[in-house]
Amino acid sequence: MSFKERNFWLTTVEMPKADATQPLPESVDVAVIGAGYTGLSATRTLAKHGAKVAVLEAETVGWGASSRNGGMVLTGLKLGVNKLISMYGRERTQLMYAASLASIDCVEQIVREEAIDCQFSRCGHLEVACKQKHFDDYSRQVEVIAREFNHHLRVVPKSELHTEIGSDIYFGGMVDEVSAGLNPARYVAGLARAADRAAAAIFERARAQKIERETRQGTRGWRVSTSRGSLWARDVFVGTSGYTGSVTPGLKKKIIPIGSYIIATEVLPEAPARELSPRNRMIYDSKNYLYYYRLTPDRRMLFGGRAAFFPETEQTIRKSAEILRRGMVQVYPQLRDARVEYVWGGTLDFAFDIMPHAGQLDGMYFAVGYAGHGVAMATYQGQQMAEWIVGGKNENPFVGIPFPGAPLGLYNGNPWFLPLAGAWYKFLDWVS
Repeated sequence: MSFKERNFWLTTVEMPKADATQPLPESVDVAVIGAGYTGLSATRTLAKHGAKVAVLEAETVGWGASSRNGGMVLTGLKLGVNKLISMYGRERTQLMYAASLASIDCVEQIVREEAIDCQFSRCGHLEVACKQKHFDDYSRQVEVIAREFNHHLRVVPKSELHTEIGSDIYFGGMVDEVSAGLNPARYVAGLARAADRAAAAIFERARAQKIERETRQGTRGWRVSTSRGSLWARDVFVGTSGYTGSVTPGLKKKIIPIGSYIIATEVLPEAPARELSPRNRMIYDSKNYLYYYRLTPDRRMLFGGRAAFFPETEQTIRKSAEILRRGMVQVYPQLRDARVEYVWGGTLDFAFDIMPHAGQLDGMYFAVGYAGHGVAMATYQGQQMAEWIVGGKNENPFVGIPFPGAPLGLYNGNPWFLPLAGAWYKFLDWVS
C-alpha cells in the first residue's frame, strides 16, 4: 500500500506563521500554554476583554490534535447518560449535557463572527450499532435524553439504515441532527488569526520549560521560562491536552495520551460517495475500540480509529494504516479498490474517568480531558475559562468535579499500561 504519511487537512490551508524574531514581552496578564483549540479559544476571549495575552506554543499553531482530528463537532459526552447521572446526580448532569450542546453553538458562533472558512456544516452525527445489544440500548438512551435534557435523537432501525449509510454490517443507528462537521486545520488557523486580530501575541517554538511562582511589584504571579526566553504573567492557563508535559507535572499525572490514527482515500466519484454517506453524517460505531469516519468536503473517505493506543510514531502510523484500511473495507466493501492517499496520527487526552476537566491545579488554570470530543468541547472550555479568568464568571459544570489520578498513584505521566488497556477494551467489545 502506497500512501503519503501526511495530514490531509494541512494540504487544504495556509497556516498562519508567527514572527520568529519577535521577543517575548516582559510581562502579560495571562500566559496561555498551547496554541490549539483550547488555548486559542481562551486567548481570543481574553484579548477581546482587554487582557494582554501571550500564547506559548512548543511547536507551531495547531500542530497537535487540533489540526489532525476528523473534524467532527459532536454533542454529548463519552460516558452514557445513566452513568453520568449515577456519578454526578441529575442536576449536574443536566448542566453538563447542556454544555455539550452549547459547545456546538459556540463553535458555530465563532466561525460566523470571525468569518472562518472551515466548511462548517450542521450535518448531524450517526452512531451505528456493532451488536444487537448496542442497538437495543439506543431506545433507552433516546428516552432518557429526551426526558432529562429535552434533547431529541432519532433511532434508525436496520431496515432503514440504508438511508444513512451504505453499509449493511450494522444493527441500526442513532442520529443527532445538532452535531456538525468542519475542516479542523482551517478552523484552528482561523482561531489563530482571530486571536491575532484581537491583539494577542502568539509565540511558536516557545516550549514552556519551567513555571514558578514569582511576585512582581507586589502582585503574585508566575515566571514562565521557555526555549525563547522568559516572561512574567499574572495568570497561567494550560490547554495542552494530549501533549501535556513535565512542565505541569500535577496535570500530566492525570492525563493519559492516547494515539488516534486516520487514513484518507483518493477523491471518490460523486455517486459512489453519496452511496457511502447519503446524508453526509459524521459517523462512529458503538465499540470501545471504535472506528469513526466521514466524507471530506472534496469527497474522500476519511476513516479513523484507535488502531494503536500509543501516541503517534512512524512505526505506529504505518501499522495503523494497514489496520484502518482493513477496517474501512470491512465497513465499506465497495472501497476495496479505492487508493489510500494519506495517513497520519495524533494524540488525544483521556482522563482516568473519561470526563472533561477544568479549573485550577497547583495555582494554574487548565482545561483538558476531551476524549475525542475536543473540537467543540475544547473551544467551549477555552471560552468559559477565559470568562472566569477576566471576570470571575464561573458557570462551568466541569469545574470542581473529582479529577482522579491513577489508582495507588501508579502513574507518573508515562503511559506504560496502554497495551494492557487496549487489550482490555478489545475484550470488552468482544463480550459486550
